[in-house]
Amino acid sequence: MSAYTKINFKDVERGGSEQVESRFARKYLDSEHLGVSYFKYEPGHRNTLGHRHREQEEVYVIVSGSGRLRLDDEIVEVAPWDVVRVAPATVRAFEAGPEGLEVIAIGADRPEGGDGERVENWWLD
Repeated sequence: MSAYTKINFKDVERGGSEQVESRFARKYLDSEHLGVSYFKYEPGHRNTLGHRHREQEEVYVIVSGSGRLRLDDEIVEVAPWDVVRVAPATVRAFEAGPEGLEVIAIGADRPEGGDGERVENWWLD
């Protein structure tokens, strides 16, 4: 294995929906201990689906736009270059502001098969 791997997020397969573009780079980087992902939320879109982890801590870097991040029962305003660390068990979801929201997510080691848990219809109000 090489000492480094370089990719461009735009070369990573696009996933998500019409409202949220997602790109997961872990496998493209051949990373064993770190995941990095890109999310682009359309203006005003709220992700009603929350998620949490059993073990994996995550850090979110706000690249552009603005919005809100719901962390359990707390709402946190986010702006460009804010960095937010989230403990594994905390349920989280984003809502984009009027200009949309771009986020880089960085995750530590995860157990084989992943450890994420989806929380459907979590942020409806």
